[in-house]
Parts: sequence; structure tokens; C-alpha cells
Amino acid sequence: MTKKLIRIEGLVVLVLGTYLYFSNGYNWAVFLLLLMLPDLSMIGYVVSNKTGAYVYNFAHTFVTPLLLLLLGLAFSVDFLMMIGFIWMVHIGMDRMMGFGLKYETDFKDTHIQRL
Repeated sequence: MTKKLIRIEGLVVLVLGTYLYFSNGYNWAVFLLLLMLPDLSMIGYVVSNKTGAYVYNFAHTFVTPLLLLLLGLAFSVDFLMMIGFIWMVHIGMDRMMGFGLKYETDFKDTHIQRL
């Protein structure tokens, strides 16, 4: 049940974030170019599982993109809004597919399932 809820939540974030991004008139090319950018955080695994999990989890939690959205909204900075929406959509997409936050034990150990 929990896995299904997390995946549904991810789908909702994916759809809502995509809708809000494009309803604001933001660019398709920028969206496609930056959508997978948070996955560069996997590079931390070159150092160690602990470093990899820390860096990956930082890039895959909702805190930073939400802060970007709030700052973009508060100061009317479209660039921050664009990045925040794209980042949220990426995280939603990952959760929908069952990719979760990483444990330090192994890249395949996540809070949703073992990959």
C-alpha cells in the first residue's frame, strides 16, 4: 500500500508540476534539457556509498525545489520558478517509477524498494 501511495503521489507531482510549468508559458526546450539534470547527483557514488547517498538524496528531496519556487514567486524571478518546477517534475517522475531516496548501504537500496 505504501509503495502505491508514493507512486501515486509522484504521478500527481509530475502532472501538476508539468501543467504549472507550461501554463506559465515556459520553454519546452529548457524543460527537456534540464529534466534529467538532478540525476547527475549520482556522481557522488564515485567517492563512496555514503557520499553518493547524501548527494543523491539532497538532489531528490522536495525541499530545495520548493524553496526555489517560493523565492521565484516572492521576487518574481521566472528562472527560479522554471528550475523549481522542472526539479519537482523530475522528483515526481522518479517517485512514480519507484525510485526513492537512497540508503548508505547500496545505490539499489531505497526508501520505496530494493531496485
